[in-house]
Amino acid sequence: MKRILVIAAILCSSLMVLQSCSSTKSTTASASLRRGAVTGNWVLNDITFEGVPAANVRSLFNEASYKCFIGSTWRLTNSGNGSYTLPGTADCPTRTQDIFWSVSTADETFQFKKLNEGDKAKNIADGYRLVLASTSGDQLILKSPVEYGSAPANIVLNFTKASK
Repeated sequence: MKRILVIAAILCSSLMVLQSCSSTKSTTASASLRRGAVTGNWVLNDITFEGVPAANVRSLFNEASYKCFIGSTWRLTNSGNGSYTLPGTADCPTRTQDIFWSVSTADETFQFKKLNEGDKAKNIADGYRLVLASTSGDQLILKSPVEYGSAPANIVLNFTKASK
């Protein structure tokens, strides 16, 4: 009996040592990438480019020139429904596009599908996947990977939280 207690004590001690030595994943990154960190109303203030000249970017989200998106407002509800509205300029008409969006903590991305009247998100196969580069309070930075040459390139979307 004494031998069994000693073995049990050694096993428990070993488990505690192994538990304390195992690596732990940081939960702050995935916690900040929850849907709630992105939910709200956002204004796309600036678009920059990494590894691709701006002159080579013809359109954004197969819709219009990237310039038409500057100043656009994005409404992202907690249910996943949302929309973006292009502000309208001489070259770009005002337009609102309904979307269905989600956040993937597994690969740290923001995804959305464009919805037309009568569409259901589950029936839409095409969509857009952007890298969640930063989500901090009133700032949101999304990167849209693009093909340009042999090096990685991104269109960087810089949002600020809209005041209510």
